[in-house]
Amino acid sequence: MPAPLVFEIVLVLLLIVLNGVLAMSELAIVSSRRSRLEAMAQAGKRGAQTALQLAASPGHFLSAVQIGITLVGLLTGIFSGTAIAEPVALRLEALGVPDRYSDFLAFTGVVVIVTFISLVVGELVPKRLALRNPEAMAVLAAPIMALLTRVAWPLVVVLEGTSRGVLTVFGPGTRAGARVTREEIKALIAEGESAGIVAPQARAMMSGVMRLAERRVSEIMTRRDEVDWVDLDADDAAIRGSLQASAHSRLPAAKGSLDALLGVIRTKDVLDAYLGGAPADPRAFIKEAPVIIDAMTAVQAMELLRKSGTHMVLVVDEYGVFQGLLTTSNILEAIAGAFPAHGAESVPTGTQRDDQSWLLDGELAIDQMAEMLGIHLPAAREYSTVAGMVLTHLMQIPHVGESFVFRGWRFEVVDMDGRRIDKVLASRTVPRRIAAA
Repeated sequence: MPAPLVFEIVLVLLLIVLNGVLAMSELAIVSSRRSRLEAMAQAGKRGAQTALQLAASPGHFLSAVQIGITLVGLLTGIFSGTAIAEPVALRLEALGVPDRYSDFLAFTGVVVIVTFISLVVGELVPKRLALRNPEAMAVLAAPIMALLTRVAWPLVVVLEGTSRGVLTVFGPGTRAGARVTREEIKALIAEGESAGIVAPQARAMMSGVMRLAERRVSEIMTRRDEVDWVDLDADDAAIRGSLQASAHSRLPAAKGSLDALLGVIRTKDVLDAYLGGAPADPRAFIKEAPVIIDAMTAVQAMELLRKSGTHMVLVVDEYGVFQGLLTTSNILEAIAGAFPAHGAESVPTGTQRDDQSWLLDGELAIDQMAEMLGIHLPAAREYSTVAGMVLTHLMQIPHVGESFVFRGWRFEVVDMDGRRIDKVLASRTVPRRIAAA
């Protein structure tokens, strides 16, 4: 093989490899997670800070890379199309191929071979390497890409300015990559769990923290019908019995009914006074508690709860009617999951059966159900439990066996406890139009 031909083949191969380096660098820097690059920069990893700077101004970086790729492509086409094809055509003629076919066969063969090598070595393999470990590749390539950006700066400025001018036709817009969605965070947590970095219990708690920002107080509070309280209109024996029977350290105090709340009593203070033998007036131990509305978000209520000396806030509706209590235990349960109530054997939950259907407790929180089933709930909703969702769709107290379809699932009432919905069976189905119940 003539020496000039060997030189030209080697030069084409080097150009293809250079194209691969540019393609790999582009994808690696664009795909890298900023948080990981920042951690590598803080650890003193060489090139990490440069990669961060390139990622911060992708317009200039991408313009420089595109200039390099275009230039490499032109040079590859020139050398492979003429410098290599002509010697190959002469070789074919020496082997007996007619003149009218040798040029076409040589040119076509060289183009096909160079294109194939370019796709594999210059595109696919480098990009797979970049996706396998984008941050490491970005750190390695960043100094070279920064140098290329500086060398090609005049052309970069022209291309970047022209690109921005063309983009103004489509409106201002925002960088999609600058927004981190809830789904992306959940996907990262799930990825960490599958990799063994995040424990399943930790993932559940992280999901609880994310849900907390969207939940209203009415969804996590202790409801009015479950509240233990002290009736100050009762006699001394009844009051003492209420304090002894309750497992809670603080109880709301009211006169006659919960609609006449006066504040919160710390049970230990009153019981200590009783045990001391001195006459004790429970009214003397009442402390004022903050009052919030049930439409307030859990995060807003948590700030008030943090500042409250009673560690308890009273929840009312828009009409000022008492609806329930919010305590630190309610916040903890919203994050880590519900704990069995005093005297209860279980907590509201959902169980997946062998046929992939779910048996759901009526009191299960609706956002927990949505996460189990993988469905999106409407932002404007008036219910906070599975039972509330069923009542909203059926618009009546249901009978066992009544059902409806929602978000691709069929929900069937399978057990009632009086007028309370106890169990609901959720089965995946093809969404179809049904009549409103």
